[in-house]
Amino acid sequence: MTMHAQIEEKVRQGLQVQHLQIENESHLHRGPATDSHFKLVVVSDDFEGKRAVARHQQIYGLLAEEMQGPVHALVMHLYTGEEWQQRQGEVPASAACRGTPAR
Repeated sequence: MTMHAQIEEKVRQGLQVQHLQIENESHLHRGPATDSHFKLVVVSDDFEGKRAVARHQQIYGLLAEEMQGPVHALVMHLYTGEEWQQRQGEVPASAACRGTPAR
């Protein structure tokens, strides 16, 4: 199973997901790792009433095994359904790394 698939499976098992988007951004970074840098967008009302730190902790808890090994970096954008509607589905671009353009 690919790292992308593992992340998706664990997030879907741990949350009531309305929208899930995973991007492998490993190609934007130097080095040989191909499944090490990911951007994760999750929309779930399970985040209701939680601050950003608690939302991130919840995802880190679901992906603890992956974060100990192959995943080096995980950019997270975590929203409730209402927040997602207010954003109209817009997600911030990832920061550029070592001379690569932001995306």
